[in-house]
Amino acid sequence: MEDKKQTVTVNIFGEEYPIKGNADSEYILKVASYLDGKMREISERNANKSPTKIAILAALNITDELFQAQSVTSREIKDLEEKTKTLIDWLDEKLPEESMT
Repeated sequence: MEDKKQTVTVNIFGEEYPIKGNADSEYILKVASYLDGKMREISERNANKSPTKIAILAALNITDELFQAQSVTSREIKDLEEKTKTLIDWLDEKLPEESMT
């Protein structure tokens, strides 16, 4: 299988970065734009911070978003498992009664 990596140049917080990857160029630009937006948002609230500190704060914010999304997904899965078990238990109770009539 051929390696289909491409290089896309993105602008994050005023700096150009060549990004090489297998992902579609639009996706790479979208990810870079998201990071750039986070950094600019943090920079507006912390004007005296260095770009490195802004990048670290953006990384922490994005990581927090990821963990919260994973937590929601885990809760949703647990809820679905509980509902499925309840439904199976209910069916186990009802099916023998219906098959005898």
